[in-house]
Amino acid sequence: MVSSERLEDASRAAWLYYVAENTQDQIAQKLGVSRQAAQRLVSLAVAEGLVKIRIDHPIAACLDLARRLTDRFQLSHCEIVPSDPSAPGALGGIARAAAAEMERWLSRSPPLVMAIGTGRSLQASVDQMLHIDCPQHRVVSLTGSILPDGSTSHHSVIYSLAGRISGATFPLPFPVVASSSHERETLHAQAMIKPTLALAERAEVTFIGIGDMARDAAMRLDGFITAEEQALLEASGAVGEIIGWAFGADGRLLDIATNARVASAPVPDRDRGLVIGIAVGARKRPAIHAALAGRLVNGLITDEAMARMLLDA
Repeated sequence: MVSSERLEDASRAAWLYYVAENTQDQIAQKLGVSRQAAQRLVSLAVAEGLVKIRIDHPIAACLDLARRLTDRFQLSHCEIVPSDPSAPGALGGIARAAAAEMERWLSRSPPLVMAIGTGRSLQASVDQMLHIDCPQHRVVSLTGSILPDGSTSHHSVIYSLAGRISGATFPLPFPVVASSSHERETLHAQAMIKPTLALAERAEVTFIGIGDMARDAAMRLDGFITAEEQALLEASGAVGEIIGWAFGADGRLLDIATNARVASAPVPDRDRGLVIGIAVGARKRPAIHAALAGRLVNGLITDEAMARMLLDA
């Protein structure tokens, strides 16, 4: 493990190189180290994720795909990033784009309420975020992060985000799926939970992942639902889920027992605010298409490959 002192030196070196535009010789002189040591410090900063590199130039093909998707699905926001031909479905590109979009919202001066879901795409996005001083904002989780055995999910985005911003964060300390509809109602009636659910309804912008319903879907692998429940959902026509809510190919939430047990807050009103879905990967095409067609989301961040699949669907 790299020591905190070493990371601080690496951060200084990276700042001098990428922000202050010093040469490696200048960095070595200012830090009192050799040129080779300065080079290693900059490389360490990159390897440890201390440096966030973004390309600030629109790519014509991506802009055209975004325009076509916006027109077809009446989107309020659409961002398409280039695909890596050697790594289709990789999260890196959409994670950086989503991180930049979250930063833009959180950098605004007027106070706002941001809602956030959970999942691997969102976790990767938060990992790419810069630290933002925004005490005027509030960020609320739409879903719980507790597994049936009482442990915390590895993809508890709200807790990761709390370490990136100075604004207040509001988690929901219960499972994504309750053991029964009665338990769900009991959880939602708790005095400390009701204000958080009410706050979620007021979100001006929401960032959520879009999950598929395959046998090895994230909901199943993460332990939120059992193999039997996953099979039942798939047999009932579920093609995807958003914060635990299963939906069919038409984008409508399914009227099934599992959805009656979902403890997540409802997805905020798309007519009132912006709800951005973040997802990538060929296996998710049916789920993403359904979410767009059913207007479960009115914003999308994905890559070129998925954009073309959606337009060809």
